Amino acid sequence: MGTISVVIPSLNDAVFLTVCLDALAKQTRRPDEIIVVDNGSTDASADVARAAGARVVHEPLRGIWPATAAGFDAASGDLLARLDADSVPAPDWVGEVERRMSRPDRPAVVTNGGTFYGRNALVRWIARNIYIGGYFTVIGPLLGHPPIFGSNYAMRADAWAMLRDLVHRDRADLHDDLDLSWWMQPGMTVVRDRRLVVGVSARPFDSFGGLARRVRMAFHTMSVESREWPPLQRRADRRRGSVRVWAWEAATGDRQADEHSGEPDPDGAAA
Repeated sequence: MGTISVVIPSLNDAVFLTVCLDALAKQTRRPDEIIVVDNGSTDASADVARAAGARVVHEPLRGIWPATAAGFDAASGDLLARLDADSVPAPDWVGEVERRMSRPDRPAVVTNGGTFYGRNALVRWIARNIYIGGYFTVIGPLLGHPPIFGSNYAMRADAWAMLRDLVHRDRADLHDDLDLSWWMQPGMTVVRDRRLVVGVSARPFDSFGGLARRVRMAFHTMSVESREWPPLQRRADRRRGSVRVWAWEAATGDRQADEHSGEPDPDGAAA
């Protein structure tokens, strides 16, 4: 299969990061590289990462997307696996990534939801059934493929090479996983593998305000995506396998699209 890099963005998460890195150290298939992206921490996050043998990359632009993109750019692996600092991967998580991505029908991305821990039972229920459940149930049919869950996925490095200049990597006001999901190009497939198990902290859902903020951000993300690549156009492009090539206009920040016909990726038909 090749090498696997695990990328973990972190901002003042030293305690959670310690647990995450300990879980990675106990994997049945150890990652070939662990990159912790320090997003401006003032705690011991960077020291914790180095003590665990991880490589530390510094990204001054605050936000999960900027930090994640910096980590992907710095990674050397053939597969780029993604966790959050408060993620706790099951012992076979890296092995399952390798198993699924070694199949002849390997996708561009493999993902799954998370098993929430912490807080109380009600908060965990809301996080699992309303937020994540709604994400897969509602967004999946709109996309035509499972959405990517940011705390638990792995992507082929060649897919990132194509996507890195299409996604809104410098924007902290968008959900990074939804943005990445939207810009999956014709021929790129996403599969949901329920054997990809990761514990995820329920701390962002500790209050109704926290849940509401995430939902508002999801609507905002969808609004941005829909203006740039309208849903019906997106589905049509993916169905016929056309390739959308974006050119950045540095002076205005606007995107201009040139569309070329092309064949779908042999790894899977466009959805």
